[in-house]
Amino acid sequence: MHLGAFSASLSVKDLEVSREFYEALGFNVHAGAAESRFYIMKNGNAIIGIFQGMFEGNILTFNPGWDEDGKPVGEFSDIREIQADLQAKNIELIATVDGVKPGPGRVMLKDPDGNMVLLDQHV
Repeated sequence: MHLGAFSASLSVKDLEVSREFYEALGFNVHAGAAESRFYIMKNGNAIIGIFQGMFEGNILTFNPGWDEDGKPVGEFSDIREIQADLQAKNIELIATVDGVKPGPGRVMLKDPDGNMVLLDQHV
């Protein structure tokens, strides 16, 4: 099972202050905008998303079907296959995707310590 590109999604108090902070660490804005209340930032293969007022807490995010530049990859594990594998392992899912249609979908779960994990397929 390949989960796709990984990023940390951070809930921030002040989007611009956080953008400036991560730019000082060598990150550059890859996507997003102030009016959208988020930026996706990259430093080499490291990816973080900073989001203001969109969710509580921080989330580990995986994007099946995407590479680290947000571009589609050839072959990948579809979100429905990943969901079926997790369910077969008796992992509790907070949100599931329709098992019939191909394409975009989301699955959410928490790790044993309560950290949110988002599997977010866009293709």
